[in-house]
Amino acid sequence: MSGRHWVAGVAVVVVAVGAGAAGAAGAFGQSRAPAKASSSQYGTSTQPVTQRSLAEQTQVDGTLGNAGSYTVVSQATGTITALPGIGQMIGQGQVAYQVSGQPVVLLYGAVPDYRALSEGMTGADVTELNHALVALGYANSADVSALGWDYFSWETAYALEQLQTHLAMTVTGALSLGQAVFLPTAIQVTGYGQTTVLDGLATAGQELLTATSTTPVVTIDLDPGLQTDVKQGNKVSVSLPNGNTTPGVISSVGSVATSAASSGSSDSSGSSDSSGSSNSSGSSSGSGSGSATIPVQVSLNNPKAAGRLTQAPVTVTITTASVSDALVVPVDALLAQTNGGYAVEVTDPVGHHLVSVSTGLFDDADGLVQVSGSGLSAGQQVVVPTT
Repeated sequence: MSGRHWVAGVAVVVVAVGAGAAGAAGAFGQSRAPAKASSSQYGTSTQPVTQRSLAEQTQVDGTLGNAGSYTVVSQATGTITALPGIGQMIGQGQVAYQVSGQPVVLLYGAVPDYRALSEGMTGADVTELNHALVALGYANSADVSALGWDYFSWETAYALEQLQTHLAMTVTGALSLGQAVFLPTAIQVTGYGQTTVLDGLATAGQELLTATSTTPVVTIDLDPGLQTDVKQGNKVSVSLPNGNTTPGVISSVGSVATSAASSGSSDSSGSSDSSGSSNSSGSSSGSGSGSATIPVQVSLNNPKAAGRLTQAPVTVTITTASVSDALVVPVDALLAQTNGGYAVEVTDPVGHHLVSVSTGLFDDADGLVQVSGSGLSAGQQVVVPTT
């Protein structure tokens, strides 16, 4: 490991039979100040030296929220004849709302519904329509790709007719403006627009609904000093408020530190309209008010583990490195020496003696450290302080 694990300064070690306390500057620059060994001040016990795999871990606070928030904009004009309930989840191929009795279907895509689509047209919006129809099972991927994903072919028209029939829409084989809403993902309805009311008027460009993504994400406000240690792809364990833990992975690490005080909020939530552009949401209390932090996001391996939790505080244990077959002792067994190194106090039937050690990975979460030293082996007992 790098020099960030060494304690600055010199500590005087007092060696006594049965006495030993430790400290070390741990992973990510966190200070572990060595305690002076003294049988008159500290109780002691022993712990075995073990040979095992060790993961370098650190724990930070985070907030479990949703991956994005959206504003659903209507492109249809008429009377609002059906609205979803607050909290309702809407996925691809399902009706989002109705205008003048005509269902408006949610389809996945980043390009907004800005024009009518029909056979012979090309474009990015046609591409996402074709992908949606294939994902819903109305079109065959091979047939669509043979004609071109960005081309509105007879295959597209036929598949669209099947979707329209299934949802009791007017069957035309073309997609009228306002007949679909394109968003990047499934949504959960959180509210209505200021002028949205059942039996009220829908107009083109009207903000009809507000919603969030149904995909959970954990957001961490990371101390900038840890930025170089936390990498995209690092495995994590997330401790949920209900006491359960679930695995995840660091999905993004910000490159610029921002201050909660300067921005007015530590919430990194964002929003999008029905164009599908979205920002991540969630906030974290990882640092004090006004301190600069790096935004970090965690994706859960099993999103269902989050249930319906939202804006919930969680603890994230981040694994940044690992080693196998390492000699491992409790961090508290380390004794700072006057030469700047470390030793552990080994006890055996003959008595107590110090063994100089070099440190490797630190597991901050479990309070363990990798050590190596001449005369140190698995099974030996080392002295640790007791509280």
